[in-house]
Amino acid sequence: MKHITILVPDGPNNLSSIVGSYKILTRANEYYNQREGKLLFKIELAGISKQVDYFDGLFSVKPHTHIANISKTNLVIIPSLNHNYEQAVAGNGELIGWIAAQYKNGAEIASVCTGAFLLAATGLLNGKSCSTHWAVSEPFRHRFPAVNLQTDRLITDENGIYTNGGAYSFLNLLLYLVEKYFDRETAIYCSKVFQIEMDRQSQAGFIIFKGQKQHEDDMVRDAQTYMEDHYRDKISVEDLSARFAVGRRHFDRRFIRATGNTPLEYLQRIKMESAKKAFETTRKTINEVMYEVGYSDMKAFREVFRKITGMSPLEYRGRYNKDAAA
Repeated sequence: MKHITILVPDGPNNLSSIVGSYKILTRANEYYNQREGKLLFKIELAGISKQVDYFDGLFSVKPHTHIANISKTNLVIIPSLNHNYEQAVAGNGELIGWIAAQYKNGAEIASVCTGAFLLAATGLLNGKSCSTHWAVSEPFRHRFPAVNLQTDRLITDENGIYTNGGAYSFLNLLLYLVEKYFDRETAIYCSKVFQIEMDRQSQAGFIIFKGQKQHEDDMVRDAQTYMEDHYRDKISVEDLSARFAVGRRHFDRRFIRATGNTPLEYLQRIKMESAKKAFETTRKTINEVMYEVGYSDMKAFREVFRKITGMSPLEYRGRYNKDAAA
């Protein structure tokens, strides 16, 4: 029988992704057993403490075993760390070393939401793609610059390492893993039982863009502020670089290094965030919103909006504006 390990890191981390992972995988195992007459996996919670408390002791988790008792496993699931990722990385050195050793020994690793911080601390994500909650993209990128962070993606899958976006999107990662480790039929069954949408691949529509300003480049920060104040105007990157007396190529390089976006991508995100707010809270037409955020070409506006949100302007308005949907 193969083995799945759901980790219980020390610290006040996330309970729902531990319980949810255990419940879905256990149900998948039971369903497969009913169909095929055999259990595929032994599923265990493992940690470095006998008990970990959550919500000031209101709940607690008692792992089945200590990680030292697991010499080999097939899949390791790292739960979300909520906003305690720095504390969790500092307090779980033994766990970080064990994860790296298990991967070297052939295990696959999956991280949920901010669990990516614990995974990245192993060094296993260096040079690889990774997703995490969009709200922590700046501190993650700052701490782990060697990782190819892609917060628009809901799930990444590279060389036996899986990561996913934020919060309850871990349910979609679990379905993805159920299909990989069991089969499509079991994944569809779990989708119906737990009422989780199948085959969701993007968290772009959920991202609230607030700008990436956790960097030390004052010139780039001034350029960001200028774009945020003048996004309705026609702004070219050439004008921006000239405004700050920097060559275009050098300006691009500094901007990308500081923010993770090109200047054009940053400006597009500012415009689309304003458009999203208008679609959510007003009855303005798509044309009115398009002109308001500085576009005059409907085709270009739709293409950029879909690229950033994963939806057309009409679909977005229908999903998030109750009055428009009615």
